[in-house]
Amino acid sequence: METAKSIDASTRILNAAEQLFTEHGFNGTSMRQITAIAQVNIAAVNYYFGSKDGLFQEVFERRAEPFVRLSLSKLDELANADDDPVESVVQAFLAAALELSRHPEYGGLAFVKLLARSYIEPNLILKEQIPQRYGELSRRYQAALERALPHLSAREVAWRFHFMTSVIFNAFAGNQVLRLFTAQTVVNARDPQYVADMLLPFLVAGLQCPAAEPG
Repeated sequence: METAKSIDASTRILNAAEQLFTEHGFNGTSMRQITAIAQVNIAAVNYYFGSKDGLFQEVFERRAEPFVRLSLSKLDELANADDDPVESVVQAFLAAALELSRHPEYGGLAFVKLLARSYIEPNLILKEQIPQRYGELSRRYQAALERALPHLSAREVAWRFHFMTSVIFNAFAGNQVLRLFTAQTVVNARDPQYVADMLLPFLVAGLQCPAAEPG
């Protein structure tokens, strides 16, 4: 069994940073916290990653590629699907996030939450990187939704895809917005599959509703 010290220093730093960025966000995480968990000094972080900014970018990069690849593969599987096309597209996106959450080698649920947090708490470091990394994914999912929603313009589909991904990432990030308004709420599920099951009918209904803009 691997111990912390049997893992190379750069990987320990990445693992520690991923954990802390997920729990506290970029601004809420200090270098001191990262080095304490990784059992290294500040010089090691600077040696491998140059800075906290460089570290954050590398934490994101090492997990992004598997997520994009998995998301696109799920979309490719829809070619022979006989189910409702809108529901199938939403399920494909949710399935990629769920599958990623189950594989520790891809970061597991921690990275799904980090991705969600990065999406809803934009960081200047990722401002240009995220569109570049997820450009193909966005284009292909929007194209699939345009085919499934012929009553909507491309512009309206783009807006609904934006709302869809915002809701998904916010839900997986575990934000309890209702707690701002009430001390008692049943919306506290920690199980990603349960969250996905609750999301699916809500998203499908929203995507399929009549056009907001005049035809």
